[in-house]
Amino acid sequence: MIEILNATELERARGTGALVADILQALRARATVGTNLLDIDQWARTMMLEAGAQSCYVDYEPSFGRGPFGHYICTSVNDAVLHGLPHDYALAGGDLLSLDLAVSLRGVVADSAISFVVGDAPAAEDLAMIDATERALQAGIDAAGPDARVGDLSHAIGQVLTEAGFRVNTQFGGHGVGSTMHQDPHISNSGRPGRGYRLRPGLLLAIEPWVMADTDELVTDADGWTLRSATGSRTAHSEHTIAVTHDGAEILTLPRA
Repeated sequence: MIEILNATELERARGTGALVADILQALRARATVGTNLLDIDQWARTMMLEAGAQSCYVDYEPSFGRGPFGHYICTSVNDAVLHGLPHDYALAGGDLLSLDLAVSLRGVVADSAISFVVGDAPAAEDLAMIDATERALQAGIDAAGPDARVGDLSHAIGQVLTEAGFRVNTQFGGHGVGSTMHQDPHISNSGRPGRGYRLRPGLLLAIEPWVMADTDELVTDADGWTLRSATGSRTAHSEHTIAVTHDGAEILTLPRA
């Protein structure tokens, strides 16, 4: 299913995107050395419920997970990169944490992810990896617009990641959003320009580059959800929800200054 939002729905999407961005920035500020992942999950739950929003994750039960997910945010630490199931773990200095959050507010979904290092002494390699995903994300956004094709976005993302020295896994990637969290079109993190679905104004897309330091192979954790690098290497993940406009793209989950 591919949904094209009208002006009223797009205004609702802006509100959802702002909420997701606000929650992620609040959680980033609170995620310090000693913070438990289960506390982060409960903070996310409280903030979304106070805003009148609904979780896209708590009842989520796709074929690739051991569902339902049962939590409100994905918390992926170090070698975990996607779908990190919150569990009883206290963050340590130097941990690389990715937070991925999708909520529905007034019938429209927004989805975003951030990666950052906990504590005051981040490793240069971690910062470079995070930076690569953020630059790839921006490249994908810059490639979006009316009459662009999905392959244009995928190519732009993959070019940044490969030039930064990373191998690109194409099992999981970006996707359309709207009244539900996962819709078509799928946006691979590598691809050929000029191929695939042609974008239209009013289309919402969640674009999400992610990498693992020295591999493109994933393994599934014993919890049935958390995806980790096959080599145990560090990982990073960045994501924004955008709206395709008549002259480009509008980032809906950009943090407010």
